[in-house]
Amino acid sequence: MGNLNADFADETVIVTGASAGIGRAVALAFGEAGATVVNADVREEPKADDEETPTHEKIEDSGGRAEYVETDVSDPDQIRSVIEAARELGGVDVMVNNAGVYTKTRFREVTPDEFERVHAVNARGTFFGTQIAANDMISRGEPGVVVNTSSDTQGRAAWDHSHYAATKGAIRMVTRSAALELAGEDVRVNAVAPGPVATEIREGWSEEAAELGPEGETPDLPLRAADPDELAGAYLFLASDDASYVTGETVWVDGGGHVC
Repeated sequence: MGNLNADFADETVIVTGASAGIGRAVALAFGEAGATVVNADVREEPKADDEETPTHEKIEDSGGRAEYVETDVSDPDQIRSVIEAARELGGVDVMVNNAGVYTKTRFREVTPDEFERVHAVNARGTFFGTQIAANDMISRGEPGVVVNTSSDTQGRAAWDHSHYAATKGAIRMVTRSAALELAGEDVRVNAVAPGPVATEIREGWSEEAAELGPEGETPDLPLRAADPDELAGAYLFLASDDASYVTGETVWVDGGGHVC
């Protein structure tokens, strides 16, 4: 089976939430493809028990160029700061809005504070991450790409996910709306919708549990839960010249769950 031969040499890629999980896998993949990678995260250290080296250091250890910028994406001013930091590295060419938070709460029990926190990071962070990055690309007169992390819950209901799913549905429409308005500015905007992935975003979510499905959910997957590395290729494709005619799209990388 062939491999995607994406070359991002001389390009600067910002990945929010790249210290762990999907973001870390995506950042490492861009680093391996030659990009200068900026990890914009609230924490520098990885979360997984078997990982000790921060993402940017791991890229540098492999001969790449990377940087960590402490960033809370719920604050647009901090997003502007990381975009400015990327200018010192040549300016953002690819913006991956991946940072997200997840809580599992029944609909009747979601509090306003919990709702606001999840929406501030997931929905507002993606909206302004897209807007601020696109404005910078346009002001520099450079073409650019934005790739947002949505979820399979953007299109299906699941127990205890109402507030989280609402943010992912919002990301789908942010992606489509921004793609429409930015097409004439040479900025493409797409999204990836992962299904169950064995990451640290869910406490106690191990690979073994992911294969069976968490308690209270039905594991209706034609395939299985994914390893974060299995999602990275979708991000590289959408950011690459091979996807030059793709915008406003959500690529489902969910083990076939959306067809069930």
